[in-house]
Amino acid sequence: MKYKQDNLYALIIVLASSVWVLPGCKSSTKTGTLQRSVQVLLSDQDSNMIKTSWPSIGCWFWQKEEFTGDGYKPFIELHEQYSPFKLLTTSLRYPGDLTDPEVYKQIKAASLYAREKGMAIVMDLDIRLARDSFRAKYPDELQQIVFIKEFPLNQKDPSSIGVKGRAFEDHYTYGRTPYDVVNAKLLRVYSYQKKDGVVQSGTVKDISNKVVAVESRDSVHVSISGAIEDAAATACALVAFTVNTPDVFAPHLLSYQREILQQYADASLAGACKDEWGFPGRFTTPTDELWYSAGMAKAYAQRSAGRDLLRDMLLMSKGETGYEAERMAAVNSYMEMCSMRNGEIETDYYHAIKEIFGKDAMSATHPTWFPYPDNREVFKNGLDWWISKRDIAQTDEATPFSVRTALSKKMYSPLWFNMYYDKTIGPYYKDIWRAALAGGRLNYHPLWPVPAGQLKASLLKDSLMLAESRVSLLNYIAETSPDCPVAVVFGHPAALNWTDKKVFADVGLNVANALWKAGYYADLIPSSEIVNGSLIINKNGKVQYGPQQYEAVIFYHPEYDKRPVADFFKKAGESGKTALFRIGNWTIDFDAQPFDGNGVMGVPVRNADTLSVVPLVMEVLKSRSIPVQTEGEEHTVSGFPASVMPKAEGQLKLIDGTRIFISGEHNLSGDAIVQKVNIDGYQADIDAIGVAGIRMNRKGEVEALTCGGLKTFQGGGLNIQLENRADIALIKRSGKWKGIIHSNRTEIPPSLLAITRDWTVVRIPLIYND
Repeated sequence: MKYKQDNLYALIIVLASSVWVLPGCKSSTKTGTLQRSVQVLLSDQDSNMIKTSWPSIGCWFWQKEEFTGDGYKPFIELHEQYSPFKLLTTSLRYPGDLTDPEVYKQIKAASLYAREKGMAIVMDLDIRLARDSFRAKYPDELQQIVFIKEFPLNQKDPSSIGVKGRAFEDHYTYGRTPYDVVNAKLLRVYSYQKKDGVVQSGTVKDISNKVVAVESRDSVHVSISGAIEDAAATACALVAFTVNTPDVFAPHLLSYQREILQQYADASLAGACKDEWGFPGRFTTPTDELWYSAGMAKAYAQRSAGRDLLRDMLLMSKGETGYEAERMAAVNSYMEMCSMRNGEIETDYYHAIKEIFGKDAMSATHPTWFPYPDNREVFKNGLDWWISKRDIAQTDEATPFSVRTALSKKMYSPLWFNMYYDKTIGPYYKDIWRAALAGGRLNYHPLWPVPAGQLKASLLKDSLMLAESRVSLLNYIAETSPDCPVAVVFGHPAALNWTDKKVFADVGLNVANALWKAGYYADLIPSSEIVNGSLIINKNGKVQYGPQQYEAVIFYHPEYDKRPVADFFKKAGESGKTALFRIGNWTIDFDAQPFDGNGVMGVPVRNADTLSVVPLVMEVLKSRSIPVQTEGEEHTVSGFPASVMPKAEGQLKLIDGTRIFISGEHNLSGDAIVQKVNIDGYQADIDAIGVAGIRMNRKGEVEALTCGGLKTFQGGGLNIQLENRADIALIKRSGKWKGIIHSNRTEIPPSLLAITRDWTVVRIPLIYND
């Protein structure tokens, strides 16, 4: 029998109905010795029987070695032999501007070499890696931040203040210039009276023409001589510091990031990355330091009937008696503007990738930064994660699982990938299985922090890659994301509005965590997804997000939200198909006007609190015979805030009814799965290791099966008895079985050949030894 072998010139990843050829690949065939990746000798009929499957993904961070001659080859050669990676999300951790012809040549050479080895590079081509060239071309379009600093006014002696800026850093400044202060400029000075720490209405005056400012590169000294009329006791200087990174609202940002992509159009890349986009990250977020630029001020005026952003920044930062509503409305408008602009930049980048590299090019990596929905992320990107377009849901580090599953619904992706790292390899052992129990996979970041010389092979020295190879069997049959019967919809304006400490940066994660802990998976979604039409009421009257229909929805902190959101819940309540709950009252709308949101939504939206809502929701789910999935436990990664995620052993139901069984609590390669399972009333017996996935049709016939270390399977019309355990997948299309086996042997067991003679052999990685 002839076996279809790998092709070093085409990277085709297999599953169940069509073939995905990554951009730049030529489709051809090759027979002979077994190669490393998926076979590609496919007739048109074969192509109709197999569907795209997402491959295993690894991270690659370029340092000095990769820029030296053929220094990119060792990493590719290592991972060709010792990993199952087919895509490498790649970024620079070494000086070099993307527009530099020498940087381009090295990236293209590495990309072509990766293709030769059956892999493909998805390159980080973000504009922050071309900051120097952007600054040279558009020196007036750099990001600014305004420091809003008070100082006392003396009635006789001169009054003064010195304000000094500071640089910001993230991984885009690793090995290169930080976001240094480029220049400093005094924009405005106000005076006013305060009582009990609050600015008094009617006392605010612009005294900019009465001050002397001495400006240097990174600081401004402001002085006032003589008395100020009305005996104002306080002055406030608004000082802008320009930092070395493109302004989020820069007029040429979108066009320039397209220019960078266009430069690499012929580099044989599989796509491009934009990682952790937003304003420069800050781990402390004082509200008297706000992002600003001329472009932002213009956008703000356009959306707020001509209001002056600098004057409103004083109001937003310090408050003012009699203008409490205006302050709330100004913060709502400012923060929504920032969130939407960041999402616009992300989404334009996605579309540019498709236009320049081709419709099958991948948009990577993750929009999450810190990665936790708290004040740090709020001021980074306005929690724009859900509107940052990707081909497949992508997060990083300790992003809560309720976010990961929600993003998979928004992106209509069957899987989510989480870029994961820790300083030792041990935590990977269980987290690979935890992810699988929530429909996720790891995007493998090397161990960090470790010495640079240990990065390259840090994940290859034990059987972690064998475990990944086994878990990736599920990719062949996963066509939908996890079934999460509950949505926690948090009020997006409330979460962004720092004037209300009771609701600011609180997205209801405690409620979502409690549901996950009980084994009822829940998606976390901002209410802005209602406003933009993504969260809908379907024709059957149920609330739906992407392919997911919800049995229950919890609206968390509705204060300050937009009136169409109330209309949405009113309509959903009238349908009665989805149980609705509310935590928090709704008395003010987005424009800070009085609003009886509770009354508009109506009685069907039941009032609850954080303690009572979870038992109430569980009661609804039990009454509707919604099964518990895998119970969760609190867990963290690399010191980030903890959230609840599944244990490393349990079961998962996908939206299309596929059942996933995972057992990885004790052994890295997986624990035994020996059990009789019931799938919608039909029985099956499994003896496997680590993973098992089964999809049956309404007649109880198996349509897809995947098992790690399969020994026996009986049920649904299949009876498999193997002498030696095997990692296999079987998918039926148009009445015909297609088989895939992960093995370093070319022989197919007779009992498997009895099912079909159409088998693909995918080689498993070797274990690296120094």
